[in-house]
Parts: sequence; structure tokens; C-alpha cells
Amino acid sequence: MPLSFFKHQDAAAGSLFLLTGLTIVVGAHDYPLGSAMRMGAGYFPLLLGGFLAALGAIVLLRAVSPQRRHRIERLMFKPVLLIGAGVLSFAGLLASIGLAAATCLLVSIAGAAHHEFRWRELLLLSLSLALFGAGVFIWGLGLPLPLLPA
Repeated sequence: MPLSFFKHQDAAAGSLFLLTGLTIVVGAHDYPLGSAMRMGAGYFPLLLGGFLAALGAIVLLRAVSPQRRHRIERLMFKPVLLIGAGVLSFAGLLASIGLAAATCLLVSIAGAAHHEFRWRELLLLSLSLALFGAGVFIWGLGLPLPLLPA
């Protein structure tokens, strides 16, 4: 009979959500709340913190319930390393090679983590995300990011 444990990843995520939500709720009490008609500075953070804490409690309770037990799978190091390398390469190279090339590099490296990746699909996805990122962050929000290498 295989060993089964609670969903430790879901329990960790639920705990993190619950802790973050409660921290936001406690921090929101330092600001005036107001009412629904005249919201104060603490109203929206209190509301979102409460929702986040409730979501965290639901995820945590579902993760530790006896009906939701499952087998522990082996840890896959290749996807973790490739996704981490993609994010780090994006962060390290964004200023020097520009948003478009850094986004394409990120998507290509992280996309290779999937066991059924196809280069043509990754190329199409990376170009689409580079255009979307440029549209939102450079043109839409006006952030001072280089689009292409200098």
C-alpha cells in the first residue's frame, strides 16, 4: 500500500494566503475604514485581506481533510531549474537586451520545462507575449523600459 499524505503544497499555499490576508486585515485597521458609500483608506485593503484570508482557510482546510489524501509524487528538478533560470535570465538581461528579447528568452527557457514542448509554439507564444508586454508596459503605462537592445 503506497504512502499517502495531505496535499502539502496546497497546505503551504493556504497557510501563506491565510497569514498574508490576516496581516493585511490587521494593517488595515490603522487606516480609517469609512463606509461602503464613503470608503476610507483602509476599507479596500480590509476587504481584500478578508477575502484572501477566507480563501487561504478554504484551501488549507481542503488540503488537510482526510478525503483529499493522495500519493506523494517524486520531485521534478528539471522544470524547477528551467523556470527559475528563465526568470533569472529575464531579470538579469532586461536592461541590456530589452523587453522583447528578454521576454522571448524567458518564454523559451521556461517553456522547455514542459515535457511536450514544441519550438514553433514557444516562438509564437514568446512573440505574442513580447508584443503584449510592450503594449502594456512601454506604450500603455509609459514605463522607461528598453524595447530592443541599445
